[in-house]
Amino acid sequence: MHANAERVAKALEAQGAAGKIVELPDSARTAQAAADQLGCEVGAIANSLVFDADGAPLLVLTSGAHRVDTARVAALVGAAAVRRATPEFVREATGQPIGGVAPLGHPEPIRTLVDVWLDKYDEVWAAGGHPHTVFPTSYEELLRITGGTPAEVG
Repeated sequence: MHANAERVAKALEAQGAAGKIVELPDSARTAQAAADQLGCEVGAIANSLVFDADGAPLLVLTSGAHRVDTARVAALVGAAAVRRATPEFVREATGQPIGGVAPLGHPEPIRTLVDVWLDKYDEVWAAGGHPHTVFPTSYEELLRITGGTPAEVG
């Protein structure tokens, strides 16, 4: 298993999370690619999107069926501007590459919003720290393990 996925697995275990890391045969850099490989609805994929909110990292865990409304998110977090982060910004904040960013296992905690639409699914899938890894979880567990705030982000 990739070192990033091992860190995420340890973080999941430390948080008492039920899900285990699953290695996929192909990259799951998009929600659709992950859903196709897992045989689930794209909405059950928890996309981990890192934004630059006035220079600070902001993690938005959104349903794969949604696009994030950055103006809405900026208003929610009190930021003047929320922009898609560069790959370098993402890696610095998370230690993980775009397309594989997990909701946890980062060098430092990151402020996190969790899309309320994910609550529609009994099981959701999140990235495991590498584009070929995911893990099953639930909306409630995502809130707990990330310390995230429920939000309407789409």
